[in-house]
Amino acid sequence: MKQEKGLKWVKADLLERFMKDVFKGLGVPPAEAAVCADVLITADKLGIESHGVSRLKPIYYDRIKDGILSPRTRFEIVRQGPAVAVVDGHNGMGHVIGKRAMELAIRKARRCGIAMVAVRNSTHYGIAGYHALLAAKAGMIGLTGTNARPSVAPTFGVEAMMGTNPITFAIPTDEKFPFLLDCATSITQRGKIEVLAKLGQKMPKGWVIGSRGEAKTDSLAVLNDIIAGTAALVTVGGIGEEMAGYKGYGYATAVEILSSALQQGAYMKMLSGRDAKGRKIPYPIGHFFIAIDVAAFTAPAAFKRTAGAILRELRASKKMPGARRIYTAGEKEHLALLRARKKGVPLNEETQREVLAMREELGLSKYKFPF
Repeated sequence: MKQEKGLKWVKADLLERFMKDVFKGLGVPPAEAAVCADVLITADKLGIESHGVSRLKPIYYDRIKDGILSPRTRFEIVRQGPAVAVVDGHNGMGHVIGKRAMELAIRKARRCGIAMVAVRNSTHYGIAGYHALLAAKAGMIGLTGTNARPSVAPTFGVEAMMGTNPITFAIPTDEKFPFLLDCATSITQRGKIEVLAKLGQKMPKGWVIGSRGEAKTDSLAVLNDIIAGTAALVTVGGIGEEMAGYKGYGYATAVEILSSALQQGAYMKMLSGRDAKGRKIPYPIGHFFIAIDVAAFTAPAAFKRTAGAILRELRASKKMPGARRIYTAGEKEHLALLRARKKGVPLNEETQREVLAMREELGLSKYKFPF
């Protein structure tokens, strides 16, 4: 992705404090505002700019102001057993719901070896990796998945039926960073298209399919087309079956089922965010969280050594001509984190304008930015 000329780098701790105060200004309790800001800044620090501060205004700020996202989170456990729980989030802050749900799974896994928590009536919970990493930091394997508003077409289809539906793994290793696989089951996700649209750049051919089966590349137009129902994202593997698009389709469907059926929550078109009259309503998203206690299977140190050895052998394997290096999942995020500690995180010009607008609207004049 080409960088915009007006890109500005901002210290992460400054942005985190600002976002916390923005959430507080919208009525989010201080402790929960801190969680929300932590989730967003973590995305930026890991180099996942599509899910960081760039989403503060359109996904959280505007939705709270529209009354379709509750700033006060009610985390209700409606059913549970020794190793399972079902939670109703009552359309509260997804970041808070996700963190508490994974922490609940971790506590249960300490007793049972493995635990799963299913959530209904939540909202966008930020990068899935944040929640999976909570388990990895506790010495466990963390898995999480979530459904989302419809934007992805099934293989051989052109209608947006499912969300980008990530399934995410975080696994502790003996290296400086865990194995972290955090990616959508679609080729890309809406956030990356939003970033390209802000930068005035086109998408690669094959990310999005139009209603006549054609590939679309105009990123700004596609955002509107997806909402209008005349375009849809494509699953991992691409259009049709030639490059195994059915695999991404199958994984997306599995995530959709696990994010709704266990907890009897909403799914697919029920997550459109509009009622029959076209009025805005909450997106009652579902998630699932799994924590696996490594110590219940083997010595944690031995597990980490084996996991680390696998990653090191992969990186040391023969490279294709012209390739500088082989990466393993989580490595680029670690490098981005090191960069963020020194340089900060980048904001494009539109995100800069959004930050300044929120600062003015909430009277947060104490914050000074380099733009």
